[in-house]
Amino acid sequence: MGLADFVYDVARDPAGLPASIAVFADRPAMRGQIAEDLIGAGFRAADIGPIADLLDGNIKVLGDVVLIDCPEVDAQTLAALARLDMRVARSGSQLIVSTSLDALDDVFAALDQSDPQLLVNPSRADRIVAVGRVLSHVSNARLREMTEEDRLTLLRLSEQVDTIANKLEGLSQEPWDSGGKQSQSLSDVKRDFRGAESNENDWGKPNCAGPPLPDPRLVRQIIANRQARARFFDAELFSDPAWDMLLDLTAAHAEHRRVSVTSLCIAAGVPATTALRWVRQMVDSGIFVRIADSTDKRRAFVALSEGTVDAMAGYFAAIETPLNLAA
Repeated sequence: MGLADFVYDVARDPAGLPASIAVFADRPAMRGQIAEDLIGAGFRAADIGPIADLLDGNIKVLGDVVLIDCPEVDAQTLAALARLDMRVARSGSQLIVSTSLDALDDVFAALDQSDPQLLVNPSRADRIVAVGRVLSHVSNARLREMTEEDRLTLLRLSEQVDTIANKLEGLSQEPWDSGGKQSQSLSDVKRDFRGAESNENDWGKPNCAGPPLPDPRLVRQIIANRQARARFFDAELFSDPAWDMLLDLTAAHAEHRRVSVTSLCIAAGVPATTALRWVRQMVDSGIFVRIADSTDKRRAFVALSEGTVDAMAGYFAAIETPLNLAA
């Protein structure tokens, strides 16, 4: 498969003009760099300014896509994100937010209406591909509804894009990454964490409809055994972020412990944006649910859905059943 297979056609609006992108970033050099890269890729710059512009008056033009760079967040930044989140949700624009792993939990909690894509420590190439992906996804969605098989196929294809792009990015140092570090992955993920709500009081309760969950110490030992393989083999040979996250949330459920999105990304054992992409798929499928903290709106957690608790309990009960080899 060649690199040309991953080239996105520039999306156009009903008038035939290239898609417009609004860029908001507090670092002037970063603002200019993003705008330059987008224009070079064939997009139009709709509006460019600091994040404070999202609070200090009306935004001139949202654009087809709004791209925010906020590797660090404070109260003002979170207020700006919340305001933009509501406006984007009403307008039909697409929101992409690049941030850092340290700020991910705050950003995750602030954006719950606009179905944004999250990028973690993105490179210049990551941002361009993220814009192309979101516009491509919107175009495809207009043609037909995606089946579960379609979603998983798209996810696998996205991971192939990540692998190729990361190898190319490794040939050069990215000067604008947060903290001066090179990008972790090709980072774009359309997130929909507006799935079924769960009752916080139900967390960790035993499953009454079927077999109980196993002792969390057993699940933690399984996780440790899986992680030990990386000491002897290439970790990519055994990469299975969906299962690793399922195991982590299963243990956390039995321990009556809440799990943040950042913690879950770490448990997945893959770059943060790859983990976020899987979280999105698991939420879309009803396997995970997003739970807002009722005492602090700035926080949100990820948990197993009720059906998944039953499924994991049934799985562990099944593998503990002795194999009957009798004729």
